[in-house]
Amino acid sequence: MDWLWNLLDPTWWLTVLGAFATIGVLAIIFAETGLLLGFFLPGDSLLVAAGIFSSVSVAQGMNIAPLSFPVLLIGTPLCAIAGAQLGHFLGARFGRRLFDKPDSRLFKREHVVRAEEFFEKFGPAKAVILARFVPIVRTFMNPVAGVLEMPARRFFLWNVVGGVVWVEGLLLLGHFLGSKVDPKQIDRYILPGVFVIVFISLIPIIIEVIKKRREHKNLPEPNGKHHRVH
Repeated sequence: MDWLWNLLDPTWWLTVLGAFATIGVLAIIFAETGLLLGFFLPGDSLLVAAGIFSSVSVAQGMNIAPLSFPVLLIGTPLCAIAGAQLGHFLGARFGRRLFDKPDSRLFKREHVVRAEEFFEKFGPAKAVILARFVPIVRTFMNPVAGVLEMPARRFFLWNVVGGVVWVEGLLLLGHFLGSKVDPKQIDRYILPGVFVIVFISLIPIIIEVIKKRREHKNLPEPNGKHHRVH
């Protein structure tokens, strides 16, 4: 199982990619958002780690080449947006046939169902934005939006908003942390930092779910009465 943990470890990816780490980050972000098989890639943690390792002192402390922060700031949102557009196009082009395959280690039908429920719960615009912050859902949301016939222009608008906020926010946070943390203690901060980022990213979704539940409980019954909240 060591290989699986390596795939989920952003520092492993950056170390393996070496001098090509900056380009590798761009490719991984595109694959995670545009290819169904890319759902297992570490999007959130990779962006934070990329921001951290764009600090020269941190990168040297880990014996890897520092990532180009300007290239990351420009290239990663473009790759995130382009990947999502590809996913939407494939969903609109092939429809349900895109998901017409048996379950395997790299494909689970439950991921598609989860993305569809997410889409229906939050509505097209919010779903496309919020899905950026939810692993697995952000991969399947784009083709699902195409299958459910979300207009291409509308999808593009909210895809851009979600992609820029997601990518730039995590990169900037990582870069800030990299400038403040002692390079010799960077390992101590990477995983806790990633957990904090994931938790923060879930806050808007938790708030939305609570709001929806309250609205549902307060809906008037057929006889004109309101549901009581016990």
